[in-house]
Amino acid sequence: MNDTLPGEYQRLYESVLSPTAALLETVLKGHLTGAVHIDRVTARAKSPDRFLTKARKADAGGGLRYPEPFVQIQDLVGARVVVFYPNDISATEEILKRYLNPIEAQTVVPDSEWEFGYFGRHFIMALPKDAIPREVHADDAPTFFELQLKTLFQHAWSEAEHDLGYKPVEELSTEQKRLLAFTSAQAWGADNVFERLVSELVIK
Repeated sequence: MNDTLPGEYQRLYESVLSPTAALLETVLKGHLTGAVHIDRVTARAKSPDRFLTKARKADAGGGLRYPEPFVQIQDLVGARVVVFYPNDISATEEILKRYLNPIEAQTVVPDSEWEFGYFGRHFIMALPKDAIPREVHADDAPTFFELQLKTLFQHAWSEAEHDLGYKPVEELSTEQKRLLAFTSAQAWGADNVFERLVSELVIK
């Protein structure tokens, strides 16, 4: 690991990534003005601690997974749009695609239909020019950012699961993992119930 990496990233975080994330949030909110069922729009720069943790990850051969972390880690800036109901995800996606260029798109679901866990719609987007602050040189700005679209229940579950699942020093027990899966199933069920109610009541 390059000993200068923490300092280099700290400078990038403060002078480039944080102001870019702040402007990106404003840009996204502008694009979604008037869209229905939007709960929140946020953007953030990856914290130095999380960046270094990711940059230090090893690949299967024991080498660094990201030998050029500033280039290869594509979520140095991340944005999230939280919507009310599952169908709002596709509607919001269509609006944003008018202004943004998706490089990758993925619907994240558990591996098996018998399992419950994380759900979300993820994109790697090209960073638009209007999200680069005037004080940031275009060559210093990240090329991409990560965008996540989630429902309220998906967002609430993933935030709580991340807090509970990653903070413990000891690995979660089988029973604890089952409890987390159970709460994911409840969130999934709530999303489906509300989706049905929205359809039946024609809420717009």
